[in-house]
Amino acid sequence: MAAREEKPFLKRLSKIARLSEADMAALEGMPLVLRTFAADQDVVVEGERPHNCFAILEGLMCCYKLTGNGGRQIPAFYVAGDIPDLHSLHLKVIDTSLRTVSPCTLAFVEHETLHALCQKSYAIASALWRVTLIDGSIFREWETNIGRREAAARMAHVMCEAYLRLQAVGLVEGLSFLFPITQQQLGDALGISTVHVNRTLQSLRREGLLRFESGRVEILDWPAMKVRGDFDPGYLHQDLSDWVPSR
Repeated sequence: MAAREEKPFLKRLSKIARLSEADMAALEGMPLVLRTFAADQDVVVEGERPHNCFAILEGLMCCYKLTGNGGRQIPAFYVAGDIPDLHSLHLKVIDTSLRTVSPCTLAFVEHETLHALCQKSYAIASALWRVTLIDGSIFREWETNIGRREAAARMAHVMCEAYLRLQAVGLVEGLSFLFPITQQQLGDALGISTVHVNRTLQSLRREGLLRFESGRVEILDWPAMKVRGDFDPGYLHQDLSDWVPSR
């Protein structure tokens, strides 16, 4: 079994819930099936009835919905440490599709295993419940972001969120992080055209707030970026008491 620090989902759980050493040992001992996926590959498709959940060990994913005429909306991105389909533990049918954005390594665990752990430990059940509640909080913020903020603010908000979520699992360097996403995918997430995405990125760069090149994001001015994106990290429910941005 891999060391704890090699499992970002354990790191995330330990940061959002109080888990004893026995609880962590039980989670570490789960039988996992590791699988790798190329970029732009569906892992779960809307309407499926999965018998397992998966955690992201490496890579970037999204969920998406298709309209009747083929339009795509991305309501969330998922980073290492996330469990995108945890809700399938209690919902029989998946109501969104989950797709890789970059090459990913995923750890699959049977629903039966998770149910047994939850029955044995209230703390584990509570931690997993908290994960789904936080995911719901993020969905609500995204709805507000797309519905009520203009394009540059939407973009700034999503980049601030991505930074803090990756920072929580140790995947940032200063105020820089890998975010290997295309402009079309950004457009599908923000509800704007690819041309508008390009103009918005250039606008944020001219304002001295953001640099986005070859899949790497660098936030140039964190305080100003938060203001530009109307970003309040409270909805992420992360402990930021000991975090100080690099600049």
